[in-house]
Amino acid sequence: MRGESNRTRTRVERTPDGRRLVVSRRISAPAVAAWDVLVSVADWPDWGPSVSGVRGVDGRIEAGSHGEVRVAGVWVPFSIETCDDEAHRWTWRVAGVPATGHQVEPVGPDRCAVSFEIPVLAGPYAAVCAVALRRIERLAERRARG
Repeated sequence: MRGESNRTRTRVERTPDGRRLVVSRRISAPAVAAWDVLVSVADWPDWGPSVSGVRGVDGRIEAGSHGEVRVAGVWVPFSIETCDDEAHRWTWRVAGVPATGHQVEPVGPDRCAVSFEIPVLAGPYAAVCAVALRRIERLAERRARG
């Protein structure tokens, strides 16, 4: 896998939540490091281009967690629908609406693929996800180095 481009890919796939636009990127960090970045709410403002704060959850999310996320200066309620530490996948609702799914898949001992699953009709949001994936890559690689 070394030498393989870390470019972001976007494609339509069947996910556990139906047909979704999947935006993914392979990164040079173990899956556990990337997963930790995704589930630690303190990291969300660092990788989420539209997120400037989270309240109501401390530490890591789990299925059933709920709180508020600050987007464009407005606090919006969210709830974590699923969060599976073994499958490295979580989904949520924002303002009661099904939002992105998040997944990490190992592709080797020191590499993984991080993906966002978004409703097909929310296609323009793929650009925001691509930015988030580059930020997640940087954070996960730093975390893996210790």
